[in-house]
Amino acid sequence: MNHALELFLDDLVFAEGPRWHEGRLWLSDMHDHRVIAVDMAGEVEEIVRVEQRPSGLGWLPDGRLLIVSMLDRRLLRLEATGLALHANLWELASFHCNDMVVDATGRAYVGSFGFDLDAHAEPRKAELILVHPDGRAEQVADELSFPNGCVITPDGRTLILGESFGACLTAFDIGEDGRLSGRRLWAKLEGAVPDGICLDAEGAVWAASPVSNEVLRVLEGGQVSHRVKTDRMAIACMLGGPDRQTLFVLTSKTTDPGEAVKLRSARVEMLRAPAPGAGLP
Repeated sequence: MNHALELFLDDLVFAEGPRWHEGRLWLSDMHDHRVIAVDMAGEVEEIVRVEQRPSGLGWLPDGRLLIVSMLDRRLLRLEATGLALHANLWELASFHCNDMVVDATGRAYVGSFGFDLDAHAEPRKAELILVHPDGRAEQVADELSFPNGCVITPDGRTLILGESFGACLTAFDIGEDGRLSGRRLWAKLEGAVPDGICLDAEGAVWAASPVSNEVLRVLEGGQVSHRVKTDRMAIACMLGGPDRQTLFVLTSKTTDPGEAVKLRSARVEMLRAPAPGAGLP
């Protein structure tokens, strides 16, 4: 495997929530308040602007886009006429909403910060919220240490979640009703912090780690099979491309919102992965 990252896209403010969908890489340029999609030729389309910071992305079965609106703790739905409210999470989310995974039936699992990270507040545990396709919302997990990237296995029966402040990947069983049970440690990460994650066809999780400037391919139990260093913070990753075997890595020199706007240092970099993507997102 060639561990050298190649530049795919630059001049972004702060890129998050990458998804491969219908032949393009979609992402939230969070601090530029917009969702974009880019094809393999590098052609960028602005999909929609989200003034309260977009984060996690996903799609309903009928193809409508769901977008986490962070600061006002809402899940939005993109209609032909513009953005509409899908679910108000203000009373369920303890602080800013964050990343999300949407399953094949349109159920969305949304995490939250739990505390004011940008103000360097004392860390507090947070929750994972399930939003049903009709917009009903409920808490399905708590006591999470900054729940971040999520994936769902191809059989739809397991959700794996990155706990950034817990330095671990945590797994849950998904019930027929979408509720979670069987919480367990999937992998402990030594010296790394999982931010955005994605799943491959061999059952390994790629995790971006901003504190150690790398992306890691992790097997259940914690073994790291591949480690790719970056020259700046690794924020998130996604397997995509025509055969889903291109690993896109979102990087940035800073996570500070003000600095991100000034520097515009965020990039999408890429490399060939050992196995194609699988599951969701």
